[in-house]
Amino acid sequence: MAQPIRSAVFPVAGRGTRFLPATKASPKEMLPVVDKPLIQYAVEEAIGAGATKLVFVTGSSKRAIEDHFDSDPELEKALSGTGKEELLRSIQGIVPAGVSCIYIRQGEPLGLGHAVLCARPAIGNEPFFVHLADDLIAGEPSCLAQMSGEHRRHGGSVIAVETVPEQDTSSYGIVAVREDATADAQKITRIVEKPKPADAPSNLAVVGRYLLAPGIFDKLERTTRGAGGEIQLTDAIADMLEESPVYAYAFRGERFDCGNKLGYLKASVAYGLAHPDIGGAFREHLRGIL
Repeated sequence: MAQPIRSAVFPVAGRGTRFLPATKASPKEMLPVVDKPLIQYAVEEAIGAGATKLVFVTGSSKRAIEDHFDSDPELEKALSGTGKEELLRSIQGIVPAGVSCIYIRQGEPLGLGHAVLCARPAIGNEPFFVHLADDLIAGEPSCLAQMSGEHRRHGGSVIAVETVPEQDTSSYGIVAVREDATADAQKITRIVEKPKPADAPSNLAVVGRYLLAPGIFDKLERTTRGAGGEIQLTDAIADMLEESPVYAYAFRGERFDCGNKLGYLKASVAYGLAHPDIGGAFREHLRGIL
């Protein structure tokens, strides 16, 4: 029987240089989509999928993330009794009771694989989620909840994938799979980090959701620097394939790559249109300018 997933790792040590100067003093994960920062969407997705331990792997200039998930008695007092109870509830419920936040500093910017390895002391010997806040995925149920369901069915590790244009393979980890028409998740036979289109084993790209068996930590301990001079999570997953099954899961939902400006703007429009308070007015505004 597959173990329940109780922990989620959020690698948030990156500098966010694509959004400078907006991210000079504020983490890219704190960029708002309508009325919530990206990292809050990520946390809500993980909690909704069953996580009760949230592990943030941080770097310098990331204090705003810790402050966001901490209580703010002064702000709560200012909102209390002023007719702004809905706003008060929105900040009090960011981290529900029974959910803990752990912050681990990534001393050197050595890549995603190294960031995940930094979380090992907090995770222990359990499967866990890795959630990249840059990838905002609108789905019902959420992408992590879908992946958790796959994990319950067959165990192993599960990685979210989507089809990308062949010319874009050099921007992603790319997988080859053993196709099974009867299964939602396909067993991965090969995974390559950022291959040139001519060398890519497919156009199935890994996106920012992972459900990983704890054996990945031993692999990461032995992984040398790969593409970009960083310790690549993809390389460690490749080493794990022969010993432990890893499945590619084509999630149901729409992904917005908020690591670039166009993807971020698309997410803002989509979430603005779906917002219960402003969606209708925003739609009329767009009609007027288009």
